[in-house]
Amino acid sequence: MYEPFFGFREKPFSLLPDPAFLYLGRRHSMALAMLEYGIRNQAGFTVVAGEIGAGKTTLIRRLLDSIDTDVTVGLISHTHSSFSELLEWVLLAFGLEYQGLEKVGRFQRFNEFLIGEYAKRRRTVLIIDEAQNLGPETLEELRMLSNINADKSLVLQLVLVGQPELRDLLRRPELKQFAQRVSVAFYLEALSADEVTSYVRHRLKVAGGDPQLFDDDAMTLLHQASRGVPRVINTICDMALVYAYAAGQPGIDRAILEEVVRDRAATGLFDEPPTQEEVAESSPLGPPRVLRR
Repeated sequence: MYEPFFGFREKPFSLLPDPAFLYLGRRHSMALAMLEYGIRNQAGFTVVAGEIGAGKTTLIRRLLDSIDTDVTVGLISHTHSSFSELLEWVLLAFGLEYQGLEKVGRFQRFNEFLIGEYAKRRRTVLIIDEAQNLGPETLEELRMLSNINADKSLVLQLVLVGQPELRDLLRRPELKQFAQRVSVAFYLEALSADEVTSYVRHRLKVAGGDPQLFDDDAMTLLHQASRGVPRVINTICDMALVYAYAAGQPGIDRAILEEVVRDRAATGLFDEPPTQEEVAESSPLGPPRVLRR
């Protein structure tokens, strides 16, 4: 709706994970590097956890776009609290038939597939997104599945990506053996104030717009209101563009951001907006800081 008004080729703040818009700040660059390192250096288990909406799925999409051609990748992205029958999901991720097979038969089919890929000098990587939904029993089954690797031959690598609960899950005593097999681990934190500004300007530029569309005061409040979480930043910025378009305003200032944040909070679905004292402290006359939860 507002794209022609601001000169965008496409929406700059879509919530869909799009590798073309990936902003590689310090933490996201490190997270991507750890994922790439884990795969290229044949780590048995790689774990990346981070806040909800921090951009983990977008990192996976970028990883898939850049992965070596000699790697066969299976992706499981629809885990849930009642997730079960792990082997069925694993076979489905690699496009292998599983219907009509008992558990032993499913295991045998996957084992034969891994050996076949290894014989072709191909590495096999299984990536599980939203892995925090896997229960202890499923994770233990995944650890046992990794026992297919024998001697010096690593035929299966596993990458788990999930929310903070994944980190807590792997700390449980019954998963000690699983945690000991994790070779590469990283926690993706929220963006800093400077990174929020760079993130927004990066996405505006990629979409074909003016990187300076949001003024500095608006950026300061944006960091406060979003707490540096990319998904929340996208939602607020998208609404700010709608408000500015409706008002016929060519740029986004602090007043528009305040209106968006206030209206979001009024729905009762989102976090409370900054208090007047916090807004004052985030102005150029006071030090910026992150809101307390």
